[in-house]
Amino acid sequence: MNNTIFSFFAVLLMATAPLAAQQNPPTGEQDRAFWVETLVKIADPVYTNLSQHTLKKNMPFESLSNDPLRKEVSYLEAVGRLTCGIAPWLELGPDNTAEGQVRKKYIDLAVKGLTNAVDPQSPDYLTFGNRHTQPLVDAAFLAEGLLRAPKQLWGNLSPEAQKNMVTELKRSRSIKPYESNWLLFASTVEAALLEFTGECDMERLTYGVKRFRDDWYKGDGWYGDGAPFHMDYYNSFVIHPMLTDVLVTMKKHNIEGADFLDVQLKRLARFAQQQERFISPEGSFPVVGRSIVYRFGAFHALAQASLMDILPKKVAPEQVRCAMTAVIRRQMQSPKNFDREGWLKVGFAGEQIHMSESYINTGSVYLCSMGMLALGLPPSHTFWAGPYTEWTNLKAWNGIDVGADSALKD
Repeated sequence: MNNTIFSFFAVLLMATAPLAAQQNPPTGEQDRAFWVETLVKIADPVYTNLSQHTLKKNMPFESLSNDPLRKEVSYLEAVGRLTCGIAPWLELGPDNTAEGQVRKKYIDLAVKGLTNAVDPQSPDYLTFGNRHTQPLVDAAFLAEGLLRAPKQLWGNLSPEAQKNMVTELKRSRSIKPYESNWLLFASTVEAALLEFTGECDMERLTYGVKRFRDDWYKGDGWYGDGAPFHMDYYNSFVIHPMLTDVLVTMKKHNIEGADFLDVQLKRLARFAQQQERFISPEGSFPVVGRSIVYRFGAFHALAQASLMDILPKKVAPEQVRCAMTAVIRRQMQSPKNFDREGWLKVGFAGEQIHMSESYINTGSVYLCSMGMLALGLPPSHTFWAGPYTEWTNLKAWNGIDVGADSALKD
């Protein structure tokens, strides 16, 4: 990174110390600088290499799996998941501030990289087809990222690159989703195609929405992952954010069934309220369920509710900022989170490969970026401009009366 970027991050000297050791808590400006610095550190190897046609050459493959097809699709995992998480920040566009210039750099890298990703002549042409089922997942995350940055990502692609992107997203249609959260991957791809081309496969768009709406809701903001209930973070990793984004697109295009959005937003807000309460006074959260090595991506739903400005009144945006800053700071404090070349390692708060499942690899863990959607809110928003505010668990364990919690009644 150049001197301008380094100078922008100079304010981190106060913000990155352990919270308990600070006499004066960091400001929103310092928190935001820390978030941007963290996101840039995560994103840089992926987008720099993809923009230079060297992603497949240089990205490592760390996994408990030895499946060569799994390695082949790992590159789309990194690109799709990172794009999904970083898109709201990029959508703010460039400006004359130090952060705005950093953003411009990564908008340019992302656009060049995505152009290469769908160019059959590029060494980094990515696999969207059906030699493996996994590409449907990450085509969907990429599609969700494009929906979140229609101006800066989709809008800056050349007409040829847009055409290629549509071709590749459609290629994922050859993959039949499982009767689980996977249905929303198909729905999300079709939502992006509807948004950017005006056409879609209506059955793939709406089937997953209907299943979650009619059959799989368990109550109090929680859905089953299919018919069964799983005690994990998939309501946050996938279900709430994708269901919401699909419904928003359906409503925009007057698709039958979009009226469910009003109910879904209430459920998302309640789930986000619960997620804020999952964060301990020390900035930790329960290590439970599969895919736990997606780190603070576990708070994708809380981040989505913050970005959409639909947090419940009892949950101030600035307290979410402070809670999430504590989590990110705690998880990323170990240098073992990255290898020597700056690629993310598989782990929860460092290098912990055996906390992962066989389907997880280096590309998979870039889902952590989805916990940082709130960077898409401008610095003037209360989320960033509000004063340091203790979060629910920190208040409660300090003896402050935080009031009673109550379930969502449909």
